[in-house]
Amino acid sequence: MAIDIGIDKKQRKEIVKGLSRLLADTYTLYLKTHNFHWNVTGPHFNDLHAMFMTQYTEMWNAVDLVAERIRALGEFAPGSYREFAKLSSIKESESVPAWKQMIAELIDGHETLVRTCREILPAAQKAADEGSATLITDRMGVHEKTAWMLRALTE
Repeated sequence: MAIDIGIDKKQRKEIVKGLSRLLADTYTLYLKTHNFHWNVTGPHFNDLHAMFMTQYTEMWNAVDLVAERIRALGEFAPGSYREFAKLSSIKESESVPAWKQMIAELIDGHETLVRTCREILPAAQKAADEGSATLITDRMGVHEKTAWMLRALTE
């Protein structure tokens, strides 16, 4: 059955293109954060281990929201490492860095996600797609706050 939610197919496809990037960036940063949770060492181990778990759990829940929004717009969500690697702007770690470098990489990842949100938001706003726009702005807020909290650890 055809989708008739007041957003034409061309606009839906443009929004989904952006949401797919958001999904890939979120999943990639989720995986990086989980990796750092497993492998962090140093004098702040307990605090960082717990903080990283809170952060990756939040992102794990978010990927489902983004993927389900893509489905609600009538498209299939990307769901493989290969697709995520093509779509993501988040850089993977080549090794297990020291805890300070982990923090720096996570700050960069969250700020990258904020920029992704800012880039894709206009398509949702132009289409009056409040569902996608709200999701995107909510995600932007989470990543701005997380980047701020991580930056506070470097001062």
